[in-house]
Amino acid sequence: MTDSNQKWDVSYEWKAVLLLSLGFGLVGIDRFMIMAIFPAMQKELGLSYGDIGIITGTLSLAWGASSFFSGGLVDKFGLRKVLIPSLIAFSIAAGFSGVATGLLGLVLIRALIGVTEGAYTPSSIVATIFATKPERQGRNFGLQQAMMPLFGMALGPIFVVWLMSNGVSWRWVFAIVTIPGLLIALFMLKVIREIPAKKAAEHTTSSDTSDHKSSDVFKYRNVWINLFMVLGWLACEITISALIANYLTDYLHLEMVEMGFALSGLGLGAAAGAFAVPAISDYLGRKTTALLGGVCCLITVFVLINAPANALFLFCILFLNFFFSQGLIGLSTGPIANESVPASLMGASTGVTVGIGEFIGGGLVPIMAGMIAHTYGIQYMFYVSICGLAVGLVMSLLVKETAPRKVRKQLVEAPAILTERKAESRVQARQSGPAISPKPSDKPDPYQWAAIKE
Repeated sequence: MTDSNQKWDVSYEWKAVLLLSLGFGLVGIDRFMIMAIFPAMQKELGLSYGDIGIITGTLSLAWGASSFFSGGLVDKFGLRKVLIPSLIAFSIAAGFSGVATGLLGLVLIRALIGVTEGAYTPSSIVATIFATKPERQGRNFGLQQAMMPLFGMALGPIFVVWLMSNGVSWRWVFAIVTIPGLLIALFMLKVIREIPAKKAAEHTTSSDTSDHKSSDVFKYRNVWINLFMVLGWLACEITISALIANYLTDYLHLEMVEMGFALSGLGLGAAAGAFAVPAISDYLGRKTTALLGGVCCLITVFVLINAPANALFLFCILFLNFFFSQGLIGLSTGPIANESVPASLMGASTGVTVGIGEFIGGGLVPIMAGMIAHTYGIQYMFYVSICGLAVGLVMSLLVKETAPRKVRKQLVEAPAILTERKAESRVQARQSGPAISPKPSDKPDPYQWAAIKE
């Protein structure tokens, strides 16, 4: 851990986290406000449920592929050279969704947005971790992640429905993030710093500051487990976010205003969960939080399947569902991905986790869900979410703990436990004969002994 006597630059921490959070909020607006536009877009452009799944999945596929490769670029070239250009690019690209005239145009534009936002995501996550004192990683990362659902899923649908109810075409709504994005990029250019690997190592569970190849990230067991975890969480959230507006209007027959109100619960819950779940994991531990959150999220899906056509009830259950799903996604892509590898692989780990999770859980799965909804009925989309959550829950049982407070506690307690067990062994030896060597499991984990620099 960082030296307690070393002065931490709190001013830079808050300025950086604020800017990075606002930038991620713009990502949320661009990505999720389209779900409230889909019903109007579907009628004007003649789109099917399957088409909606393809449009949603295309952005995630492009996002995933871009994140997979751009995470390594962060480690190689530095944060600023990836972070700021990608923010400028997706801000400009966002406005072009409104010029689409059909499925092909929308697919191409959303793919372009996915590439640019996919580059921004791992660089912004690593920048947030680097700027944050280790004991506050879960909280600050949660704050950054909360802005995406708060802007994109809570405030976005309300604002979009209000504009469209007052005669504004959905085509003009997409231009909303261009100017704010360029302004935030300008501020980031002045504020965001590059962090050397030696300093960044304070934020990981490894004291290793040496250089690594990006492919070395796959040598870490936690990385593989975390990949499947985030795949499951994303499969749940992206499937529901893509089709829930149509489910509410077509299957439950809610009015437009009622649908917008219910969707705002989804966004508010995601914003609250994105902040609360990683922050709670600072104290409970990453593993325990992932397991409990996954169980709670699964329960909400079963409730949602049987939910009545009541806007207030739907608001509440969508709030809870996305509280847990978005919080779990943030937990996996942020603290667990970054704490599981050496400092020189943090970008690669984040990029791989976001990339593969988005490509499969956020890209291929919604396309499949759209096809299922088109073939069998939109109400069957929820079973895709259930399968995804089942995968995440199994993996959460296997993930290795990385939370700094938890690891430090293990380090403090390990010598005392080992001394006690040796004393017990000596007593047992005097009573029963030859000395009994400690079991291998009695030895402290060398990975954990190297994990925290006191």
